[in-house]
Amino acid sequence: MPVLNSPNIDPREKQRFQFVATPFRVGLVFTLKNIFRIFMDLKIEGKGNFPQEGPVIVAANHVTNFDVFPMQLSLPRPIFYMAKSELFKNPIMDIALRNVGAFPVHRQGKDLWALKHAKKTLSHEQTLGMFPEGTRSRGEGLGLAKTGTARLAMEANVPIMPMAIIGSNKFFREFPRRNQVTVIFCPPILPQEGDDALALTDRIMFSIAANLPPEMRGVYAEMPEGFGTPL
Repeated sequence: MPVLNSPNIDPREKQRFQFVATPFRVGLVFTLKNIFRIFMDLKIEGKGNFPQEGPVIVAANHVTNFDVFPMQLSLPRPIFYMAKSELFKNPIMDIALRNVGAFPVHRQGKDLWALKHAKKTLSHEQTLGMFPEGTRSRGEGLGLAKTGTARLAMEANVPIMPMAIIGSNKFFREFPRRNQVTVIFCPPILPQEGDDALALTDRIMFSIAANLPPEMRGVYAEMPEGFGTPL
């Protein structure tokens, strides 16, 4: 007879997570769009690269906690994303975050539940937002990316949309002037047969770096000679 309260069952399994744009989310995005117009001049480039339907992973550089706002406001589709589990400890924040498509990830070690939920998001043909660096660069340039985004794309066989975000680190600093934030949709990257996670990660990050100002490219400032050249 199975044990119902097995310690192996992740408590997140008992919670309800969204795979659609809820009315709460639609209302919040509309409100945020109008609020951010006050201090942000959002410029979007390459929007035609973004698929209108089907599962896709958006992989962006990560400078500040505000990155998620221009990321979502530039997308024509709702975005679902991991958020650090500490944010879900407050009951009100927990409900709000789950209703806008966020799901918790434990940052200590490999979180198998979060990876499973990310795959479930893609199986619902939704947009999954990822920051391959895993943490904010705080304006010091791109840091060495982890391979989780590439591995997920390879396992789910979905395209990756590299996204470059420029200017989010200047939020509120130029008020009452609106500060310009530029979001660039790079050409999508499709996992190829024989890809390994590290090489695919490098393809993603060099694509992002190529669309950032030189001072933001960090460890991906110089592409190795012959990198990405077909054999």
